[in-house]
Amino acid sequence: MAYTIFDLFCGTGGFSHGIESAQKDAFETRLGVDILAPSLETFVANHKNAVPIRRDLRRLSCKEVAELTGLGRGEVDVIVGGPPCQGFSSIRPFRSTNNDDPRNTLFEQFANFVNYFRPKVLVMENVVGLATHQNGEVLTHITECFEQLGYSCDWRILNAANFGVPQRRERLILVGANEGARVAFPRPTHESRGATIGFRERSRMVATDDLPLFRSRDPLAPPVTVMDAIDDLPPVESGGSATLYRRKPRTTYQTERRNGAKALTLHDSTKHTPKMLEIIRHAGANISCIPRHLISSGFSSCYSRLDGATTSVTITVNFVHPASNRCIHPKLNRALTPREGARLQSFDDTFVFCGTRSQIVKQIGNAVPPLLGRAVGGAILEMLEGAAAAHPLRTAVGGR
Repeated sequence: MAYTIFDLFCGTGGFSHGIESAQKDAFETRLGVDILAPSLETFVANHKNAVPIRRDLRRLSCKEVAELTGLGRGEVDVIVGGPPCQGFSSIRPFRSTNNDDPRNTLFEQFANFVNYFRPKVLVMENVVGLATHQNGEVLTHITECFEQLGYSCDWRILNAANFGVPQRRERLILVGANEGARVAFPRPTHESRGATIGFRERSRMVATDDLPLFRSRDPLAPPVTVMDAIDDLPPVESGGSATLYRRKPRTTYQTERRNGAKALTLHDSTKHTPKMLEIIRHAGANISCIPRHLISSGFSSCYSRLDGATTSVTITVNFVHPASNRCIHPKLNRALTPREGARLQSFDDTFVFCGTRSQIVKQIGNAVPPLLGRAVGGAILEMLEGAAAAHPLRTAVGGR
């Protein structure tokens, strides 16, 4: 039997989808909870055996979830989720109870699900800024909360580029282990070049070269570049689109992302205005490349062109609009298409997105890259199988 996953605040389900891909048939996602209908529709399209629930988690009882999924205490192996950080400022000492409390913040309800279902492993992902929010006190409270529930916890900042994603996207990953499991984090497989947010304590950065614990036995592979990810896709101009592949994959990454797809989807470009096209023609590494008479304001990364020879900067929910961030194609005079954005996020071309174009772009921009999920899934599998070996009788009734 596969290890069971509950995905809270699931969005598109990119994170749990990635975890499932760590090893064939090792994991099965059984629940997805999100408040946005288009995101949940996407989740359902890619998680056929999961129960989808569209609800604010604070309005969802653990008992109802147990009834809908048929899974009770001790029968869920992994709970993953990224509680919105807005609620962290009001974290209170956790009231250790199995009763759902309408006063809970979103994080507290996430912790309540952990307390009710008692998974062997919990994974909480969030923005890097959580590490320094209120001088780190909030993250300390979060860790203490899970430790009160009996979980050994640790956290790291993982850069997706170190795991084969063509994008320098950092996430804070907190892992908790129950029932004797040892907390583990994935080892980097790829180099990362270029600026990142990072963290002052280098021991929290898994990918640093000076940490023997996380140094790969083999040399790290070179980073996957923007063009390594997208240059097999047909060139389209502003306002154009393509539905067929016209050339064979050039790189292993492109072959893997096609995943056997026959038809090309979501490869349609934003139709830019004549003024925007003039701005784009001047685009370079930052906004200073744009003649001042063409723009009145903007951040340094606005109206900027991606460097095709290296990994992408972090893409946002507006990656089809050059005025908002660095998202102009390395060679063509237009912003990225949704398909190119999905490639930079490491989604396979066969992953199904639902909703309007605008909704899909936001889903892509908000997602945890599936390849980062795959790396975390490998570490989770190591934890679960390590615990199973240490406690064979205790784990025989769960997981697999």
